[in-house]
Amino acid sequence: MGVSHNIARELLNIKAVQISPDDYFTWTSGTKSPIYCDNRLTMSYPNLRNKIAEAFVELLNQAKWRPDVIAGCATAGIPHAAWIAEKLNLPMVYVRSKPKGHGKGNQIEGKLETGQRVVVIEDLISTGSSSIETATVLEREGAEVLGVLAIFTYELEKAEQQFKEAQFEYQTITDYEEILKLLSEDGTISEAELKKLEECRHHI
Repeated sequence: MGVSHNIARELLNIKAVQISPDDYFTWTSGTKSPIYCDNRLTMSYPNLRNKIAEAFVELLNQAKWRPDVIAGCATAGIPHAAWIAEKLNLPMVYVRSKPKGHGKGNQIEGKLETGQRVVVIEDLISTGSSSIETATVLEREGAEVLGVLAIFTYELEKAEQQFKEAQFEYQTITDYEEILKLLSEDGTISEAELKKLEECRHHI
């Protein structure tokens, strides 16, 4: 089995990904969805977070991205960015959702120089808005953003559209489709529920 399959299996095992076809979850955005992914849980599992860091490094190598700096999206992308930066012996920064309201008013924390190549690390991609905003802030400060990497994507059409419009590339370790395959293989959801879950992602 591939990395996507194995990480998806582990996310299900620790209940980072949960499915509820009848009683929908409410995302931070207010969106109602039959799936909820909380990758913050991965921080508490050393073996899994190490596998995720290794999978990120593999994605970087496959994409032939050669970053000078690893950037974490606040807040859930920060620890994963740190573990990747450690593995690659690279500098790291993180980007706040908005400038700090005191001190120097930084939005980017850490040292970033004009022209440096940066890869953005996020825990998951839903609509893509937060990742794109992070990448935009970095570019505004003179960085060259090679792309965005995330653990998981809900595979929403809105994300595809927004990344295309913003002209940023993104890749993920695993995705919604892999989760549905595992749930089907395990027999934990019915065919009717599977169909419902497949249809829902096109209407979120």
